[in-house]
Amino acid sequence: MTTVLKLGGSVITDKDREETLDGAALEAAATAVGSALDGSARSPGQSTPELVIVHGGGSFGHVNASEHGVSTTRGSHDIGAVHAIHGAMKTLNRFVLDRLLEQGVRAVPVHPFSLAARDGDGTLTLPSEPVETLLTEGFVPVLHGDVVAQRDAGVTIISGDELVTELTTRLDADHVGLCSTVPGVLDGDGAVVDRIDAYEDVAAVLGASESTDVTGGMAAKVQALLALEAEASIFGLEALPAFLEGESPGTTIARE
Repeated sequence: MTTVLKLGGSVITDKDREETLDGAALEAAATAVGSALDGSARSPGQSTPELVIVHGGGSFGHVNASEHGVSTTRGSHDIGAVHAIHGAMKTLNRFVLDRLLEQGVRAVPVHPFSLAARDGDGTLTLPSEPVETLLTEGFVPVLHGDVVAQRDAGVTIISGDELVTELTTRLDADHVGLCSTVPGVLDGDGAVVDRIDAYEDVAAVLGASESTDVTGGMAAKVQALLALEAEASIFGLEALPAFLEGESPGTTIARE
């Protein structure tokens, strides 16, 4: 089984304080991953489930991207913007890797800036062979939201949600989850919506993120997941162990 897990930037950072880690939340997430993998090194040929982790930008990537006016659709040729955004994401990625390594997870970095690109129409090219090979060799690839080169636009943002959808499709993943600060997609009364089959069913209750977010908030997450063939889940940090055990906590998203 191949699992693609996204750790939301709002989960592992304080999105209202610039470049501030939520150490306790990240520790809890890393512990859950380590426990699910039994904290042991995986060797080629073992039947242990394959895991790919993607994390969001939180107060590291989103704040820097917003300050420089770069988004998924608005590019920049400013070299300072490139280094500020990518550098902030590498810093956050290092924090994530360190916590996972402490739990015995064979985590390795994969930086989208060096791997992906967009053409002039914004169509993404994301080679999956490096990630597939790392999985085969027993590693846990850890990707993140980042800047990517876009023809005629300099660099634009690739979101963690976009990476999840691309990797799920290319790796033919069968278990997909987004770990958020909420226990699922919430309806107008604050209750978790059990299942979403069409965006129109929840469009009225999906708003933008309350913190700085250049990639679309919850609405974008739901739309991205509805484009997948595989079912996906949106859930809170407390449900991460259950997800890693193969369950589908929170809100299940699957198109009809």
